Amino acid sequence: MSLLQKTNLWGDDIPFLCGLREKGATSFAKCGLPSAKTEAWKYSYFKEEELQNPQIDVTPLKCDGHCHEAQNLPFEAIQIKFCNGKVHSEGFLQNGITIKPLAEAVFDGDVKKYLNKSFETDDFPFAALNTAYLEQGLFILIESGTVLTKPLYIYYHNHDDKNRLCNIRNVIVLENRAKATVIEHFDGEENALYTQNIVNEIFVGNNASLRHYIWQNEAVNAHHIALNSVQIKSDGNYFAFYANGNCKYARNESYVRLIQPGANANLNGAYRLAQQNQICDITANIRHLAPHTFSNQLVKGVAQVAAKGVFQGQIHIAHDAQQCEGHQLHRALIIDENAEIDSKPELEIFADDVKCSHGSSNGDLDNERIFYLQSRGISEDKARQILIEAYLDEVFALNPDKDISEWIKEQF
Repeated sequence: MSLLQKTNLWGDDIPFLCGLREKGATSFAKCGLPSAKTEAWKYSYFKEEELQNPQIDVTPLKCDGHCHEAQNLPFEAIQIKFCNGKVHSEGFLQNGITIKPLAEAVFDGDVKKYLNKSFETDDFPFAALNTAYLEQGLFILIESGTVLTKPLYIYYHNHDDKNRLCNIRNVIVLENRAKATVIEHFDGEENALYTQNIVNEIFVGNNASLRHYIWQNEAVNAHHIALNSVQIKSDGNYFAFYANGNCKYARNESYVRLIQPGANANLNGAYRLAQQNQICDITANIRHLAPHTFSNQLVKGVAQVAAKGVFQGQIHIAHDAQQCEGHQLHRALIIDENAEIDSKPELEIFADDVKCSHGSSNGDLDNERIFYLQSRGISEDKARQILIEAYLDEVFALNPDKDISEWIKEQF
C-alpha cells in the first residue's frame, strides 16, 4: 500500500486546505522516501516495506475512555491529549491564550497566516507527507505580553495494533513578550503498532520565550518521525530538551531559523538505547540569518546492545550575520561491541566575525571507576547504572524547569 492514498479527509471543501494538501502530496511524490543516497538521512533511512503498509485512519475518534482521564503528574499543567493520532480535546480559552484543534483553527481562519509557512515541503519528505494529510493537530496562540503560568502538557498515546500512520501538525505561536512552557509526551502500549509523523511549526516573537520539552518513550515496534520547525525574532528565546527512551525507530529533527538580532536557541538532548536494533537520530539545522544571534547544543547518549545512535548537527552563519555565536557538542557511550554511533557535526560559516565550535566524542565506561564502586560493595551492574546516570546528569542539569526535568529523568 502506498504512503500516498486517496482519502476523504475533513475540509475537502476548503480551497486553502486542499491547496496545501496538494502541495504536500506533490512534494512527497517528487522526492519519495529518503534513501541511503539522501545525505540528511544516510545514517537512519528505512525502506517503505519496513513501515508495513501503515493505515490512514479517517474514522471519527472512538476511545474506550482512558483518554478522558487526567495524567498523574508531579506538577500542575494544562492537559491536552491525542488518542491514536486524533486530538481528544475541545480546546482551552482564557485571556491571552487560545488552544484549539487544528481543524477548528483552519475553519475559523486563525491559523492561515502560519500554517506551512516555516519550511519548504520539498526539503522535508515526511513533513510533505504530513502536509498531504493535514487534519489533526493543535493551534496554540499565546498573545502579546501573556505568560502561561502552567505548562501545557500534550500527551500522545497509541493503544492498538492497527498500524496507523498518525500525521499530526501543531502550530505554536508566541507573540511579542509572551512566555510559555510546552511538554510533549509520547507513549504507546507494549504491543501497539503505529508510525508517528509529527510536525511542529513554532513562531517565537520579539522578547518572547518558549521552553519545549519532548519525552518520547513509545511502543517497542513504533516509528517516530518529528520535525520541529522554529522561527525566532529579535531577542526571542527558544529552549528545547529532547529525551529518547523506547522506540524501534525515532528521528527528532530541528530546523531553527534565527531571523533577527538577539535571537537565541538552546537545543539539548539525551538518548538511552537499550532495545535490540533500536535507532535514534537527533538532527539539528540551526541557521543564523541575522547578526548578534546565539545558539548552543549539547546532546549526550548511551547505546547498549545492538542499538544505533545518530547525531547530525549543522550551524549555518549567513553572509551578513556578523558577531554571532554558535556551539554544538555530542558525546556518547558505546556500552556494547555491537552498538553503533554515527556523528556528523558541521559548521557552514559565511561571515568572518563569529565564534563557533563543534565537537563529538565516543567512548566506553571507565573500568577503574567500575572497579572502585565494586570495591565499595556495589555490584558491577549497579556500578554501571550509577555511572551511566551520572554521565547523563550533565545535560539534564541544564533544564531550567527542575520539576519537569526530574519527572522525565525518573522514567528515563
